[in-house]
Amino acid sequence: MTLWELVERRARDAPHAPSLLFSEVRISNREFRERALSLARGLAGLGVGKGDVVAVQLPNIPEYLLSYAAICALGATLQPVHMPYRRAELAHLLGHSEAKVFVCLSRLKDEWPPGLKNVVSLGEPVEGAKGFGSIASAPPLERIPESSPEDRFLLLYTSGTTDNPKGVPHAQRGFLANAAASVPEMEITKDEVVLSAAPLTHLYGLYAYHLSLCSGAAMSLLPAFTPGDLAILVEKHKANCVFAGPAHFKPLLDTGLLERHDFSSLRFACLSGSPVSPELAAAAERRLSRGKTIQLWGMTELQAGSFSRPSDPADVRHGTAGAATPGTELRVVDERLQVRGLSLFREYLKNPVATREAFTPDGWFESGDTAELSAAGHLRFTGRVKEIINRGGVKYSPLDIEALIDRMPGVARCAIVPFPDPVLGERACVFVQAAPGAAAATLEGITRELDRAGIAKFKWPERLEPIEAMPLTPTQKVMRGRLRELLKR
Repeated sequence: MTLWELVERRARDAPHAPSLLFSEVRISNREFRERALSLARGLAGLGVGKGDVVAVQLPNIPEYLLSYAAICALGATLQPVHMPYRRAELAHLLGHSEAKVFVCLSRLKDEWPPGLKNVVSLGEPVEGAKGFGSIASAPPLERIPESSPEDRFLLLYTSGTTDNPKGVPHAQRGFLANAAASVPEMEITKDEVVLSAAPLTHLYGLYAYHLSLCSGAAMSLLPAFTPGDLAILVEKHKANCVFAGPAHFKPLLDTGLLERHDFSSLRFACLSGSPVSPELAAAAERRLSRGKTIQLWGMTELQAGSFSRPSDPADVRHGTAGAATPGTELRVVDERLQVRGLSLFREYLKNPVATREAFTPDGWFESGDTAELSAAGHLRFTGRVKEIINRGGVKYSPLDIEALIDRMPGVARCAIVPFPDPVLGERACVFVQAAPGAAAATLEGITRELDRAGIAKFKWPERLEPIEAMPLTPTQKVMRGRLRELLKR
């Protein structure tokens, strides 16, 4: 089925059942369909049609998922844009995707890149933009264009925005089949409530919604994460299946929120996005009256690659990312994790070189991780090949940040590497080699320049280490492993 066909099926089979739960608002399956059709008519009036890209930068609110459904109803493609992205990232990503329409919040108008033609803004009126309310109040679209599960419906972006971006197009069949096959493995039913602490602009949050859509379960929406808000929402909406990261659950443990709020509805908490320590998984489970903790591994290129099942033994659920999802195959060659399967993407957008480098001659995708597979097929990660910062599950390449810092007066060369953090998993440290005769750079000065450049704050380094001479290979590449070793001393 296509995503829109799933929306239609829910509206037909269970019209009064909840589709979305948002604070005190309950949107039924029938109402969701009708509102999505009105929004689809409004977007069609802006010229959106089959194959067009619509970029959406909205938090976890009903308007985001209504936009997703409306875009799919038109046979167009959703390009999710993370909320922290500012004008520097937006200009590059929207230019690379050739987005026809940009849906966003009015209050962030100062961060919109110049030259955007079709902007739909949610909030107060903004000159030059169409109001979301007026677009969404059009009469419902009466005729849905024909579409196929083979049609592209998502355009996601991996790490790297202004430096060698990698757009990942996905057809409906792969991701929706991956989610549909996961539903019985996770034992999700139409009577349950799914909640994502992760943003819906992230692959992990989208996967949670796809599970909700395929199972018939309601989706509880958390606009922005705080530990207290997550605990309140689990209690208020009686969430059964929570998809979160270690950085979401550790504060719940540290502040005693798991004890002070009613988590008795929770059947499982799925942890993913950054490395999960067995100790954290076990500690969270001990505080859940009937819930279990499981782990999941996924990538922008394939959605969910593996997860531990609620029925697995505790050592598997707490210490591994479980077994492959149905329809996915995993193998480890020279310690490097490789994958293939029905949900795997086919090629990067406008990047044939990266596509060729990503696949082995026999068609397996190089994940960029090092890992081990047990005899039973359970996956355990041992490291990462790619030099990517993973801050609380949000991954990004530091190369574009380094390029900006390298241009600062007094900086001869810099390199950014991760250092461990008990809450977020990793934070970024910048090593700076000063230019001859120049004063040492300061962290305040660097972040001030990144702010002026419009770089999202989560990419800013949070630690600075001066270094007399950068360790280099014979080909003048920074030996980042050496820098990470220095941080351990």
